Amino acid sequence: MNVTASDISLRPFTLSDVEDYLMFCKDDEVNQYCAYKTIHTIQDGLEELEECVIPHPWHRAICLRDNRPIGEVILEQEEGFKNKCRGIIAYTLAKKYWGKGIGTLAVKLAVSTMFREFQDLERIEAHIVVENVRCQRLAEKVGFLKEGVLRKNMFAKDRIRDMFLYSILRTDLEEYNVLSATDSFENFRI
Repeated sequence: MNVTASDISLRPFTLSDVEDYLMFCKDDEVNQYCAYKTIHTIQDGLEELEECVIPHPWHRAICLRDNRPIGEVILEQEEGFKNKCRGIIAYTLAKKYWGKGIGTLAVKLAVSTMFREFQDLERIEAHIVVENVRCQRLAEKVGFLKEGVLRKNMFAKDRIRDMFLYSILRTDLEEYNVLSATDSFENFRI
C-alpha cells in the first residue's frame, strides 16, 4: 500500500463509525499503552463515541480515501483561558496500517491543522510511554523533540508508567519547515 499525504484526511467521528472505531479500540496490542479501557462491544463503542468522542472539541478520525476511520488523533487543552498556548496530542492507528507511513503522515497533517485552527497554540506536546518505541519514532519523524522524562506520570493497564515528553513548536514549522519535506502538505502549511 503506497499512501501519500493526499490520501489522508481528518474528520469528526459520527455514530455510524462505530464498527471502524472498534477496529482499533478493541485491539489490546494497539491499546497496550493507553490509559482508557479497551472497548469490546458495539454498545460500548456507541457509548464512547456519543459521550466522549463526538462532543470532544478536537477528536478526529484518521481516514484514507474511502473516508472510513482507521485511527484517531486528539488535541487536549485545558478548559477556560489557561494555557491556550499549549496542547497535548494523542494518536492511535489500527494495527493493519502500522509500518506504512500512514501514522506519520496523519500526525503531520494533524499538527499542521491544529496550528492553523488554533491561533493561540504555540506548543503541542506528546506524552509517550517509555516502552512505546513505535510511538516515539513516529513523533520524531514528524519533528517532535524529546525534552525529558515525566516520571510516574500515568496509570495505564494496571500500573503507573513513566513517559517521555516530546514537543513541537509553531516556530519549528515556520523556521525549519518540518512538515513540508516530500509530503505534499503545501496546502496545510501555516
